[in-house]
Amino acid sequence: MNELENLTAKINQFREERNWRQFHKAKDLAISVSIEAAELLEDFQWKTSDEAIQKNSENIKEEIADVLIYSIMLADDLGLDIEQIIEEKLEKNAIKYPVGKSRNTKAKYTEL
Repeated sequence: MNELENLTAKINQFREERNWRQFHKAKDLAISVSIEAAELLEDFQWKTSDEAIQKNSENIKEEIADVLIYSIMLADDLGLDIEQIIEEKLEKNAIKYPVGKSRNTKAKYTEL
């Protein structure tokens, strides 16, 4: 069992012990990812990145963890291989953002 599989098993054990899977439908998990991401954004609101990190580093870590936990649960429930879908997305992004055109620019792929 690799580290990601082990982590997924720990997350699943946590929710099984509490009988929460019944509340974790795909829609609800997707909503929860978005809510936790918004809470992460709140830590940065009206601050520079440096200010936010200095002032809110502990909460930033917790919100990132929440986003990842819900994302892992959603992927697992949908039978998705996280490593595979990330590899596939990186391959697609490499096509959309070739190094020669995208290096040192923040332009969206439609603008390259």
